[in-house]
Amino acid sequence: MTADKFSKPVAWLLLAAIIFVTVSPIGLRPHTITSVNIDRALAYLVVGLAFALAYPRHWLMVGALLVIGAVGIEFLQYLSPTRHARIHDAAVKAVGACVGVLIGMLVNRLRRQYSARAKVQDGQEKAGAGGGGRTRTAEAEGF
Repeated sequence: MTADKFSKPVAWLLLAAIIFVTVSPIGLRPHTITSVNIDRALAYLVVGLAFALAYPRHWLMVGALLVIGAVGIEFLQYLSPTRHARIHDAAVKAVGACVGVLIGMLVNRLRRQYSARAKVQDGQEKAGAGGGGRTRTAEAEGF
């Protein structure tokens, strides 16, 4: 429950940051030591991961919308005179988003499996401890 309250706003804030950086004038774009393609892919990977963790039951829809969004956000650059939209850039972003969503899907699957195992172990421990009111020492002594 707490993760949901935290992960959804984080995912949407990350997407808002990407939209701002993509559409804003080139001078406002953050400068890093990596290539722009790596920056694009990593940014969308993180957003894809965040959305997949925030909406675990809808990972396929999240992936599809992020791919469509990557293309749409790329074309929003036509609104800025200092930016240019390119299909290659949109493709790099889409691949990054898909990889992030797939990683998120795997993390969600592992969390579900771990949670299911923990519930089974809890159930076994409770059943073993509450075995008809008899304690282990009573069973060992044959009572």
